[in-house]
Amino acid sequence: MKVLVTGATGLIGRQVIDRLRQARFDIRIVSRQPERLPAAGDALPLPGTDAPDAAFLALMRDVSHVVHCAALNSDRDAAEADYRAANATLTGRLAKAAAASTGVRFIYLSSIRAVAGPGFSGTIDEATPPAPQCVYGRSKREGEIGMIEAYAGRPDATALRLPPVYGEGMKGNLAALMRLADTGLPLPAGALAGVRSLIASESAAGAVLHLLNHRGPLRPAYVAGNAAPLAMSQIITAFRQGFGRPQRLVPVPALPLRMAATLLGRQASWRALTATQICDPSLLVSDGWTAETDTADRLRELARQASQAR
Repeated sequence: MKVLVTGATGLIGRQVIDRLRQARFDIRIVSRQPERLPAAGDALPLPGTDAPDAAFLALMRDVSHVVHCAALNSDRDAAEADYRAANATLTGRLAKAAAASTGVRFIYLSSIRAVAGPGFSGTIDEATPPAPQCVYGRSKREGEIGMIEAYAGRPDATALRLPPVYGEGMKGNLAALMRLADTGLPLPAGALAGVRSLIASESAAGAVLHLLNHRGPLRPAYVAGNAAPLAMSQIITAFRQGFGRPQRLVPVPALPLRMAATLLGRQASWRALTATQICDPSLLVSDGWTAETDTADRLRELARQASQAR
């Protein structure tokens, strides 16, 4: 069994490659920057979005599974067209080439942003109606649609929707939150009451391996996440414990903070900061996948390692 993996240099892609090697899969790595993978064996360049169909079909030779991790996640300089090209057009073209090859299973690493915006409060599962609210989320949802259309109802392609992913080298909001925790500045507890599902990059890679080994038809989408979501205050506390800093959460209630945000015209930012977003991984768990239960310990260890690396 040969697995084609894109995004091998990314946060999740690195873990996927490690897990596949441990499980003794044959691997074909496809990357925008294959020169960054000197020990990758048969690493190939990822065709551009305007490459001919033949370039994508050539990647599928002898491949039984595709794990598409490559994506444009958090680039403040990127335009909407950049997100659509990287996350929608490229996904559709890869899926089309995979679908044209006999028996190739396609696993697309998507995001809960494909179904819910940063300010959504509630539980997210496979039945949550897609309502992306940001450029990134819309591009990931378009990528899902491109995959679905390419496979035309065949049950061997799926989108794995992930909550925020943490791990060494992470970017985006969780990285910013860890930097904030490292400052040791007092923070208002009232703004940190929202509860969030997270997932470690290793656990996300484990979900990918689970789907690769899944017998029978795949669902169109699966939602992954940790077993016990954490309050934002718990996430900050775990980071600060890892850095060896005091907790310093000031008991300021939410109401005056919310009023201040309203007066400053920052209601959307307030909703995003205080939203409770719980990912329900019950479908994957019922199928044999094990959700992580030690998220706080992992966050502490991540901060401890970052502290030691300085």
